[in-house]
Amino acid sequence: MKSPANSYKTDSAVGAFPLPGLQDGPATVAVPAPGGGPQRWAGAPSAHWDTDGSLLLAYRVRAEEDYNVIARSVDGSTFTTLAVLTRDRLGAAMVERPALVRTESGIWRLYVSCATTGTKHWWIGVMEAASPEGLADAPVRPVFEGDRETAVKDPVIRRTGDGWQAWLCCHPLDEPGEEDRMFTGYATSRDGLRWQWHGTVLTGTTGTWDARGARLTSVLPDGRATYDGRASAQENWSERTGLAAPAESGGSPLLEADGDGPAAAVRYLEVLADPQGGYRIFYEAPLADGSHELRTESVSAQRAVPTASH
Repeated sequence: MKSPANSYKTDSAVGAFPLPGLQDGPATVAVPAPGGGPQRWAGAPSAHWDTDGSLLLAYRVRAEEDYNVIARSVDGSTFTTLAVLTRDRLGAAMVERPALVRTESGIWRLYVSCATTGTKHWWIGVMEAASPEGLADAPVRPVFEGDRETAVKDPVIRRTGDGWQAWLCCHPLDEPGEEDRMFTGYATSRDGLRWQWHGTVLTGTTGTWDARGARLTSVLPDGRATYDGRASAQENWSERTGLAAPAESGGSPLLEADGDGPAAAVRYLEVLADPQGGYRIFYEAPLADGSHELRTESVSAQRAVPTASH
């Protein structure tokens, strides 16, 4: 099934990013929706190549019970489950997007988004194991705790040559009933465990399609990024993907919207560079009955040239 994203391509900047719908063939359903109807979702993906060339995918399922899944694929689209982490296992009321990464020493880490029972608060924990399968039994410890004023979730974690970067979805808790508002915060670390906070780097724009908030979902090496945005509280759970680019030169982490509207009618876009060239992308796609499925596509380098539009 073709992604509905094609109708959102309005300029050359959009075409230069590996977005849904750029390939010639149809997208593949990597994980079907866990049933029909609203809030029955498979998605919020995080992907990583293993040293043997297989692809590892961590994602969230929401149905009668929330849980995270770690799975492996040899073809990039068909996955075998390695581990399931329920919300009870993580000590959470709900779970959201995980982030799967590997350290320089080969240890696997899973950063998990956990809701605090009876509140609107979220925190992010980390788990470590020698193998992806081992994460099923690994203890979880807080690494981004948020506070009374801010919930943190949906991390995007990247290991760099001299440390680590994290982009976090932050929800202000200062106004009861308005907790769906969101912005993206940024932090750095030397070890991926102890972090230095650098503040807000991406927000929505008043009066536009992303006025209610902006949640970063992927970052390319040149600094361009994608984010989920929505115009109002009524569009909660119906976010669309927008493009962002570095707002300043000189290594500033600040980002700003790139384009006048959304670039794709999907959310939680994950972009993974393919060692053979091009990209493998994953995203959460809405279905007509309100459920969401997790789709994947292979996008060639010719169709998504990684050249900054700013």
